Amino acid sequence: MRTVLVIGIGAGDPDHLTLQAVRALRRADVVFVIDKGLDGGGSQDDLLALRTELLRRHRPDGGYRLVTAPEVDRDRGTEVERDDERYRDVVVDWQDRRARLYRDMLDAELADGQTGAFLVWGDPSLYDGTLRLLDRVLAGAGEQWSVESVAGISSVAALAAAHRLILNRVGRPVLITTGRRIAEGMPTDVDDVVVMLDGRTAFATLPDEQRRELHIFWGAYLGTPDELLVAGPLVEVTDEILQVRAEARENKGWIMDTYLLRRGADER
Repeated sequence: MRTVLVIGIGAGDPDHLTLQAVRALRRADVVFVIDKGLDGGGSQDDLLALRTELLRRHRPDGGYRLVTAPEVDRDRGTEVERDDERYRDVVVDWQDRRARLYRDMLDAELADGQTGAFLVWGDPSLYDGTLRLLDRVLAGAGEQWSVESVAGISSVAALAAAHRLILNRVGRPVLITTGRRIAEGMPTDVDDVVVMLDGRTAFATLPDEQRRELHIFWGAYLGTPDELLVAGPLVEVTDEILQVRAEARENKGWIMDTYLLRRGADER
């Protein structure tokens, strides 16, 4: 039997690691890290520093091997993002290649009877494909493999805490979606929309009639010393967010941000 732990390590603060995640990390013989590299520049150093700090705090005596592999390349161009069929093809191809990478790492580095751990940003259940890919590569392996998921603090939870928000209002739904989807327009039947993975600032391109009725609660580098927060009527703070975001990305070489769009921000 070989065990694989998928551990959510939070949105950026080393204190986001839960007690359950600490216990899981201490079980690991091998720690697997996919280095996303994000946009290049300082991202690799920043994100590696967080992982290193987590391991320093919770595995100070070592006792594990660290295995890293670079992220599999994927076409993220504007033309791909705007073409649904092409986008699906690109994602499927990327998932296939990443699944092969996982299988190669596990076969080469995890021996019988050992426990391996993948460290994933935020929570394994939200916009992270590690569990899905492990199910794919281990299908048919029977009882030789065991996969466990350990919850983490997502950027959504970190955003809500930073702005002192309650995401759901009484009797009303909350939608979590991507910038690619919100670029098509704010849903008419949902008043609270959390947007992730918006590298092209779709909030700034919404129709004027929608932007006038929305408030935005935006955050970047959530939970880190570099955390940035802006909130207010969307029409009033759009330019501020664009400027703050551009300057931060220029200074650090990368950015990860999340935001809530809300109709009727004064309602609870």
